[in-house]
Amino acid sequence: MDEFVVYILYSEKFNKTYTGFTSNLIERFKSHNFLETKGYTLKFRPWEVVYVEFFKSKSEAMKREKYLKTGVGREFIKNLISKL
Repeated sequence: MDEFVVYILYSEKFNKTYTGFTSNLIERFKSHNFLETKGYTLKFRPWEVVYVEFFKSKSEAMKREKYLKTGVGREFIKNLISKL
């Protein structure tokens, strides 16, 4: 059975966050920090994983990722980062 993870990355160096979802967090994290050659996360390395949530379905994970990208979700993330 697949498991899906919604994750929040934080770049302390640039004070940036990135929210995404995946079924393989370790491989996805490696691509954000080392493998990607283009895209948003390339510019703000290094990243650290600061938050994860697990879901049984892709649609649940996508819904949560979408929520975290709303104004209310961004407030949640800002509060999370302020506690680091």
